[in-house]
This record gives sequence, C-alpha cells and structure tokens, in this order.
Amino acid sequence: MRPGEAAAAPQVLQALWQAAGLAPAALGDIELPARGPVLASSFAIAPALQASLGAAALAAVQRGRLRGGPAQGVRVDAEHAVLESLCWFTVDGREPALWDPLSGLYRTADGHVRVHANFAHHRDGVLRLLGLPEGAGTERARVQAALAGWRALDFEAQAAEAGLVVAAVRSFAEWDAHPQAAALQAQPLVAIDRIGDAPPRPLPPWQAGGLPLDGLRVLDLTRILAGPVAGRTLAGYGADVLLLNSPRLPNIEAIAATSCGKLSAHLDLDEAGGPAALAQLVRGADVFMQGYRPGALAARGFAPADVAALSPGIVAVSLSAYGPSGPWAGRRGFDSLVQTATGFNAAEAEAFGSAEPRALPLQVLDHAAGYLLAFGAQAALLRQAQEGGSWHVQVSLAGVGRWLRSLGRTPPVAPERPPLAPHVETLDSGFGRLQTLRHAAQFSATPAHWRRPSMPPGSDPAAWPPARAH
Repeated sequence: MRPGEAAAAPQVLQALWQAAGLAPAALGDIELPARGPVLASSFAIAPALQASLGAAALAAVQRGRLRGGPAQGVRVDAEHAVLESLCWFTVDGREPALWDPLSGLYRTADGHVRVHANFAHHRDGVLRLLGLPEGAGTERARVQAALAGWRALDFEAQAAEAGLVVAAVRSFAEWDAHPQAAALQAQPLVAIDRIGDAPPRPLPPWQAGGLPLDGLRVLDLTRILAGPVAGRTLAGYGADVLLLNSPRLPNIEAIAATSCGKLSAHLDLDEAGGPAALAQLVRGADVFMQGYRPGALAARGFAPADVAALSPGIVAVSLSAYGPSGPWAGRRGFDSLVQTATGFNAAEAEAFGSAEPRALPLQVLDHAAGYLLAFGAQAALLRQAQEGGSWHVQVSLAGVGRWLRSLGRTPPVAPERPPLAPHVETLDSGFGRLQTLRHAAQFSATPAHWRRPSMPPGSDPAAWPPARAH
C-alpha cells in the first residue's frame, strides 16, 4: 500500500480467510461495504473490525451449511461494526464509568507511562509502589507528582515485577527493537495448529428455526473484553456458551454487556473438586477458550494437550496479551496497555500533532481479537469436521496490533461520532434493564440474536444444558 492508504475490508478478509486454509468460494457470500473513517484515528480501524467480524460471521454460515442449513449471505456495515466495538451500554438507564479515576497516562521524568487501575488490587499495588496511601481516596494529582520522579522504563519494569499492569509509552521504532516484537514475528495473527489425533465429530443436523452454531458447546474461561466478546459472538450465532468465573476474582462492569447469550456459572479451581468439575465440563465441550497468562492453566492440568486428552477433537483457544513466547509472554496486559507499549499512543499523537500521547478512540485490539478468536475457533472446527484432529488456536493483543499496523494509515481525520440510537436494543437481564448495541453482522436467513439474557456470575449451575429442542 502507498503511504496514506489503508487496506479495504474485503482485501483484509480475503487474507484472513486464506491464512486459515478455508475455501475461497465462501467469500462471495459476504458484503463489506466501504466506509470512510467512523472515529478519529489515522489507523484502519473500520476495515479491521469489519473484516474480523465478517470472518467470524462467514465461518458460522459455513458451519451451518455443513449441517444442512440454508445458503445465506452476510453483511457487515462498517459504522455498525465500529460502534458495536465501543462497548457502550447502560443498565437501568445508568451508563457505567468504564475507567477508574487513577487509570490513564502520566508524565514521568523522561516520558510517559499508562497505569491500569480498574481493579482495586492493581490500583493499590501501584500506589504501594509509589509510596502513596492505598485505596480510592488517593488523588490523581498525587500519583502524577510521585511518577514525575521516575524514569518510564524503570517504573514499567518494577511494576511488572510486582505483578501490576503498567506500560511505558514507546514509539513504533522503539517497540520494533524490543525482543518481544521479534518473538511476535514468528507468530501468525491467528495460529491454528493440530495438536492431536481424533476422528471428525458428527455435526448436529439442521432443524427449522435454528442458528448456524446450534449444538456447539463452548467453555468460556475469559474475563476482560476480548475473550468475552468472542464468547458473546459465538452465542449470537447459536452456540451454548458457558462462562466460568472464579468467585474469588473481580469483574469489570462490562460483563453485563459481554455476557449476552451465555450461561454464567462459578467454578473455583482452588477448591476441592474444582479441577474435577472443570475436567467433566471439558469432556462435554467442543471449544475450550481461556485468556489466562500463558502457562497459568497448564500448571493446573489444563494445557491444550491436557484438554485434548480429556476431549479428543476439541478446539482449545488461547488469548494472551503479548504472545505465547518471548520475554514478555507471561506479562499481564490489557488493550490500553498494549497500545501504549507497542507504539500506537505515540504514533497517533504524531499524526494529530499532539504533544501528549494519544490513545486510539476505542479498544480496537480487544474487539478485533475477540472476533478473530471466534473466527479461529470456527475455522478449526471446520477443519475438524473435514479431517478430524484436536486443534489449538492462539491470538494475542500485541499480534493484533502488529496486524493493524500492517493495514496502512490514512491522513488523520476527526469525524463526529455517528449516533448510536439506530443500533441500540433494550434487553432484560439479570443486571437490570440493559441497553446495548445490536450485533453488527447481518445474516440473510438466520439473523444473529442472543437466546439467553445476560446474567451475573454464578446465576447458572456449572453444567451443560440439555440439547435444545426446536
């Protein structure tokens, strides 16, 4: 691509589809109408979200056809795809604050760092490291004053050693010179690897009034945006998605929006019987999706190979912040931190002529990763249905960032955000009256929808539901 030119969504989707080894003829079944920038950015945010969501939706159509379902088209509107990825929602008319007051960018002695303080233990850990009083009463100005005496990379390193989530602002050139960036170059955007032998699993036959993923069982052990978005997407296409939360861990308020369509249960691996209960659920699952740091579940006996031994033919799906290998493989990270560490904040600031780092206008790494996780899981399932095997799918937020960079840049523009109202739907939920954005992928014969209301963690038993009758 020439400077100042971004890739078009159909071109991006074609590359995703071919890299996954799927039949190119299916690409004729999807429309991705062109659209100018939806939000203020110099990156190809709309094509990235259009294409990644389109890939997930198109893969669902292919599975439905394998089951005897209708041939149908898919359409993904760019504006709708971007707005859905804002993660906007209200509960009983209240729009929750998605950021803690201490989260965000701070000046240091030689640059900037971004602090993620949305969880109280992360917030208090940063305050402890800075020698400030823990708790919500410490003001942002005091954090800024304390950070002014630190070098950015030193604070990032000490925070990481303490298990906190902090990132120093880097340029693209600085990130490209980092050993973790080198490790990422060896990783595909969506890695799909066969990890064991198993016969093809029989597909449930199509029944009238059904959805493409009927009969598919997905264990969702993810917590912060990317994984939950993947599970919500699969649920919207008909899968039985069982979200498992530990009762010991906090959740962000966005769980109200990302739990649409899912069963939501508690399961504690630290309790007697917890591992055995999870193993039993794995035996009944088609997809095992987790977003813990690389190695964390392996230490509990649930590495991809362990999961495949419990349930031959399963698709294990792993999400990480910085990838499965390299010096930062085990580092905690969220979308905003990965943007900061890998150069996006500095690049956007330069594009818009800002003296301060500038974040992307939404959590695009999280949402694109979520759609790519859903796509990768289904691509592996399509291959499993044809050639058998157990499979492992891997996506990282930093890998999605690398891909977003590859899609090109455009001159920076600052359009007004389009109105949300045309895309908002109101749903009953266990959290209250939920307003959220309708799913942006439109199916011509089996419209995506969430059959189950969003419910708080622990609302359902940690068990698979009986087969759905139609």
